[in-house]
Order: sequence, then structure tokens, then C-alpha cells
Amino acid sequence: MRSSLMKEGLTRVPHRSLLKALGLTDLEMGKPIIGVVNSKNDVIPGHVHLDTLTQAVKLAVSAAGGTPLAFPAIGVCDGLAMGHEGMRYSLVSREHIADSVEIMAMSHPFDALVFIPNCDKIVPGMIMAALRLNIPSIFVSGGPMMPSFSTGRKLTLSNAFEAVGQASVGKMSERELRLIEDGSCPGCGSCAGMFTANSMNCMTEAVGLGLPGNGTIPAVDARRVRLAKRAGTMIMELYGRNVRPRDIVTPESLRNALSVDMALGCSSNTVLHLVAIAHEAGLEMSLEEINDISRKTPQLVKLSPAGPDCLSDLDMAGGVQGVIKRLDGLGLISPGCLTATGRTVGENLEEAEVGDGEVIREPGKAYSPDGGLAILWGNLAIDGAVVKKGAVLPDMLVHQGPARVFESEEECTESLLRGEIRPGDVIVIRYEGPRGGPGMREMLTPTATLAGMGLDASVALITDGRFSGASRGASIGHISPEAASGGLIGLVREDDQILIDIPACKLELLVDDQEIERRRRDHRPLEKAVGSGVLRRYRNIVSSANRGAVLED
Repeated sequence: MRSSLMKEGLTRVPHRSLLKALGLTDLEMGKPIIGVVNSKNDVIPGHVHLDTLTQAVKLAVSAAGGTPLAFPAIGVCDGLAMGHEGMRYSLVSREHIADSVEIMAMSHPFDALVFIPNCDKIVPGMIMAALRLNIPSIFVSGGPMMPSFSTGRKLTLSNAFEAVGQASVGKMSERELRLIEDGSCPGCGSCAGMFTANSMNCMTEAVGLGLPGNGTIPAVDARRVRLAKRAGTMIMELYGRNVRPRDIVTPESLRNALSVDMALGCSSNTVLHLVAIAHEAGLEMSLEEINDISRKTPQLVKLSPAGPDCLSDLDMAGGVQGVIKRLDGLGLISPGCLTATGRTVGENLEEAEVGDGEVIREPGKAYSPDGGLAILWGNLAIDGAVVKKGAVLPDMLVHQGPARVFESEEECTESLLRGEIRPGDVIVIRYEGPRGGPGMREMLTPTATLAGMGLDASVALITDGRFSGASRGASIGHISPEAASGGLIGLVREDDQILIDIPACKLELLVDDQEIERRRRDHRPLEKAVGSGVLRRYRNIVSSANRGAVLED
């Protein structure tokens, strides 16, 4: 037992004294010590209920012969941080979460860990920590929020963001706006659409670190509490068999997760996080490989914001396991991969069923013959860019237009609300990348405003920042290299023609090479002022988005 380092032998008398101060008995100290990482706080709707799940996990661990000790992890609510300086800290928190879990688990040598995340960067941050520590681990998330029906139709958080644009152009009354404000988020859970939080919880299940149902069972459903109890029981079996995260997260299981990602049409942020997760596992995941998997994988599911269905609909239709079963039938899954059930993917599928064929479509009726995400290349994105292709209107899959250039998200949003963006434009928001932001902010405010104004059918947006999973439209992010690192996006000028060809995976600035070189000679990248502290440190050591925005040694 790793925990022997702090509890056995003559020299550990003071250590045992401290453990007894917690109320632990000799019997409890003699058992495996299981850390329970609880990211509950009173700020994030997806996390307010996690104490209930933590208690369920602890009860199950105790019943299965372990001694559970819970400790906290921070979390940022991306929705509340959106559109202001707070969003600079969201991606930064992923690294902080991984580091803080490592600190706790190395300072107090737990024998195994149960992770209880739910939203955005908390999930990938904890996965990175699990892979770094590589001790038996299992994940049970808080589960998705239910949609609201307060206006007679399904509402999610994306409706609230898009209402801003609708109200600004007079398409929505004050009463309708208030109904959406009051009803879009009806209770606890990760916001109800296929946004980043739910995307990553589905990826946790697909890669094998979470039990079946982890990605889709609603937060308010009693099955979620039972799932937490099964996770508490299962961690003791994984500990007994010494099954570790790097036994589960392999090149094959990552490809499984990517196939599920493409079939579900997940958030573009999954690319950023899966690349970082692979890096933490000592594995390589290239953007070329992601495109290769996307070309082979049909999009079988289309959830909010791309479609009308929500995570609760996917859950009733068969959940992530139902999607895996469809993909397995196409030969797109490696069924021999080990999972947190202690069984293989193929063995888990014996219990999987697909219900509603409209929510999880048959391959012959797929929304698209290829996946929901695409990597674009070209002189504007030598190292790649990412688009949530499944949420782009057909008429915008190929688009050429004049550049409207902004040095920040705020500048763009103000211009939008002043009515200065015209149909056909290509909005360019730069110096919002990992280093340039710093922090690589999400751009949900401008993309939702565009959609609310009806401009998502005629205006594209490209950025070296990134997008929320709630964004839709021709929104192309993660442009690498970013402007702050000398990327061509920093040389774009007003009215330059930009070509976007998503089916051909192209993103091009239509300016001749001689003019580009002339501009480059006179160019000095902008460096935004940041105070002392975490953002300054982050800017100095963060890598490019195409490498997962991981911290470099």
C-alpha cells in the first residue's frame, strides 16, 4: 500500500497520531486509504450537488473495505467567466487542478483515487492528474442539467446567450427575454447541451475511466447516486487488481474516444483536452490523426446547440454506450480496451442498447458521413485550426469574405452590438491564444450574438482563441501558430479576403506571398499587459494550442 509510507512503522507514530485526530481508528488506518477528489463549490451549478455524490462514494468505499478521505479541487464556471477578464483564467485552471491533485496525492500517499468533477476544465484537469500519478483511479461526474421547457420548447444555456443578439436587434420582447433568463438553467448539473463539460464527461466514459452512464445520467436522477456508489465499490476492485489509468488510457482507447467524439459532434475543446491528456499519458496524438478518424466516422447524434436534443435525450436513447455499439458495428471501435468496470469495451457492450433511432441514428441515416469536428490547414493555420463542423450551416461550409479585424473579444462584441458587421464578413479575433490572451478565452459571447442576430448564416469568425461547446456557426478556433507567436493571423488587415473551405479542410489568407513578407518585416506582435501572478507565469511557459496548450518544462 502506498499509504504505508505515512502510517506504518515506529517512525510513523506522529503520523498515526495525526490520522487519529481525524477520528480514524486503528482498523480504518489498516485499510487502503482512498482519496476522494470533490470539486464541489457554491459557484458552479454543475457542482453544487457534488457533496451528495461524495458521501455516496465514501459509503461505498467503506463498505468495500477501504477508508475514504475527501479533499477539494477548485473549479471555474465558464458561463459566469464568459465575456470578461475572468475567462483568461479558465484554461489556466486546468493545469492548476492537475497540479493541486498531484500535490495532495503525493503529500498524502493515497492508495487509489475517486474523482468527482463535472464542468469544463475540471474534468480534463483531473484526468491529467490521474495519468500523471498513475495510481488506481475512477471518475464519476455530477451529470448533466435537465433542459427547461418554460417557453414551450427545450431551453439550454445557449438560448440565454443567443437571446442577447436577438434582443439587440429587436427580435425578442422583454417578456420573452425574462422567460429565457429565468428558465434556461433549471437546476443543478452541467449545462444541458453538448457543451464542453458534457463533451468531456462523455469522453471520460468513452476512454474507459468512467463507468457506463457517466456521461449522460442526469444530475437529478437517483441513478447518478447509485453510479457514485458503484464507483466507490469499483475503485476497491481496481485497487485490488492494480489497474491503473495508463492501463486504460492507451492509443487504442484514445482512438475509441475520438470516434465517439466525432459521432456525438462534441465541443471543439475536446481536441485541446484530448491532446493534453495524451501528452500526460506519454502518448502522441496528432491533429492529422484526428482528421483521419473524422473522415471515417459518421455523425450519428446532434445535440444542442447544433440540434434540438439534449443530454437527457441521449441518455434515454442508450447513452454513450449506445453510440459505441453503433460504431462497433462499423468496425470503428477497439473492443479489447480495458475500462473502469474491470471489463473490456466489448464486454460492456453486451449490456448496451440503442433506443430512439432519431437521437442515435443508424449509420445509413447519419447527419453526416464524416465526424462533427474538423481540423483546417492553410497559410493562416500552418499548425492547424479546429471547427465544430456539425454545428455549421450547410451554406457556410465554404465561404469567402472580407476580414473584419479585432485585437480582442470585447472589441468584436461592441462592434456587433453597434451593427457594424455585414453579411459576408469574416470576423478575425486575434491575440486571444494561450500566450497572447493570455489564457485562450472562449468566444461564446460573439458567436451567440451572431446567431441571435441571424448572422451565423452569412458571417464566419476565426480566432486564435477558442469557443465554448455552446457556440455554433462557422466558428473556427485554435488557430496555430497564434498571433502572439508570429502567426499569420497577426498580419491580417481589414478587407483582406479569407477563404474557408471546411470540406477541403482549408483556411487561407488570399494575399500574395510578397505582400505577406513585406508586412512581416514591419510587424511586431502585440503583447498585452498582465500583472504579476498566474497569468504572467502561464504566458511564459504555455505551448501552442495544437499541442494542447500544455505547460512546457
